Amino acid sequence: MKALPQISEAEYEVMRIIWKYAPISTNEIVEKLCQTTSWSPKTIQTLVKRLVTKHAITYEKQSRVFVYTPLVQENEYISQESTSFLKKYYDGNISAMVSAYLENDRLSDAEIDDLRALLTKKTP
Repeated sequence: MKALPQISEAEYEVMRIIWKYAPISTNEIVEKLCQTTSWSPKTIQTLVKRLVTKHAITYEKQSRVFVYTPLVQENEYISQESTSFLKKYYDGNISAMVSAYLENDRLSDAEIDDLRALLTKKTP
């Protein structure tokens, strides 16, 4: 897997909008994020510029409007971040992570049932 850019939490919120609505203009990004955050349009524009610099997104100028599309796929990024989290906090051991969640009552009965179903389905 290719190395993906490091994206901050704020940049990730911008990426979520771009992944969902691409191709999307600057004004549309600002409009959507102003509904869910307290960020100013200038802050959002700065985050978009950072993502361009990091090669996470690209843009095309259509008349007077910049339209953005992702260069990083959402599933690739989530996979990378999940692996990084697992290595950082659980030494790469998913069983240790699940055990920690179980021991601290952080999984609902429905989530445990979902995990059982996934494991059963995966078993040959």
